[in-house]
Amino acid sequence: MTGYRQFILLLAAGAMFAILPSQMALATNGYFSHGYGTKAKGIGGAGVAFPQDSLASATNPAGMVQVGDRLDAGGAYFAPNREYETTNGFVATPSQESGSKSFLIPHFGYNMRLDPDSSVGVAVYGNGGMNTDYADPVFGSGEAGVNFEQLFVNVSYAMNLDSLALGVSGILAYQTFEAKGIENFAGFSADSTKLTDNGEDTSTGFGLRLGVSMEVAEGITVGAAYQPVMDMSPFDSYAGLFAEQGDFDIPSNYAVGAAWKSGQLAVAFDYMVINYTDVASVSNSVDSILTGSLLGDSDGPGFGWEDITVIKIGAAYTLSDAWTIRGGINHGDNPIPEGETLFNILAPGVVEDHITAGFTWTLSPDSELNFAFMHAFEGSTTGDHPAGLGGGTTTITMDQNEFELSYGLKL
Repeated sequence: MTGYRQFILLLAAGAMFAILPSQMALATNGYFSHGYGTKAKGIGGAGVAFPQDSLASATNPAGMVQVGDRLDAGGAYFAPNREYETTNGFVATPSQESGSKSFLIPHFGYNMRLDPDSSVGVAVYGNGGMNTDYADPVFGSGEAGVNFEQLFVNVSYAMNLDSLALGVSGILAYQTFEAKGIENFAGFSADSTKLTDNGEDTSTGFGLRLGVSMEVAEGITVGAAYQPVMDMSPFDSYAGLFAEQGDFDIPSNYAVGAAWKSGQLAVAFDYMVINYTDVASVSNSVDSILTGSLLGDSDGPGFGWEDITVIKIGAAYTLSDAWTIRGGINHGDNPIPEGETLFNILAPGVVEDHITAGFTWTLSPDSELNFAFMHAFEGSTTGDHPAGLGGGTTTITMDQNEFELSYGLKL
């Protein structure tokens, strides 16, 4: 089988892998994952200048030319805890925890060298998501909550120009969304028939991720990556909830990073910015309801999220031919201001500080088992609300754990 035919078949396999039943609730750096690929997740998610496997294109496609011919497949067990407590008169139940606490998130990656200085790859992964599932009424009757899932199929090309590597990814994005139990907002909606309890809706779109990396001195690499706003088709069934008649684009983001390798030790650092204010349905304040804006309007209310910066720092140490260990930290800003906690009962993405650890167990010269663990320490935000939205105070709280296992094969 030629290399090109093998790549096409594996691309098809990746697409099939992408549509396997899965659940996602990736509220770590806002609603983005803290990292992509098991090895990167073990070092706090850092990877702009430190590619380690065929999921590297999710962070910086330029790194794919350095990872060689390989295949990676695995999955994560993600366990978030979400709860709220309120004195707000608009909320039916003063306090409760979200019910669903177990999510399985698969991933797949493949990279193939075209020649010593270029490669093509495909990576399939959960880019982000958010879930709440409250058994008792919140903004209406019956169960309440949202389920938002975001999947990327990333096809990349990378090339080396001496010490400079360039990469580009074409990304197919697929989103699903469902809301239930928020009918008390019907009087604030431009179309109350498309506000809540309409089942799962889907959204698709295409985008790019661009990357560069360069070895600036022996053992020292720097890199950068940029992803413009991805224009997504609207959630038509929720055109009375999200601003701009159901629009929910994917915000632009960029990252810079550096890595240092010496002997058995490698250290990596990333600085990332996620521009949530690119998306009106995410960043518009719910308080605009009080000035006449309706849910679903072009300038309609949203969740009030702000742009965030994320710092990722980690290290990997090779103990022997069989074992490599990893550790890291990840700090991301809380995107939810104090005055926006009411509507974010549905989307309490308030965690900031994460610790990570992981290892690689080399089974043979061509195969390995990789593991990563992440704990997001409890984050909490408390805010007051105007009388027009029931007054009172709401506190939203979240913490998380994730365990990821994958198999890597050098081809």
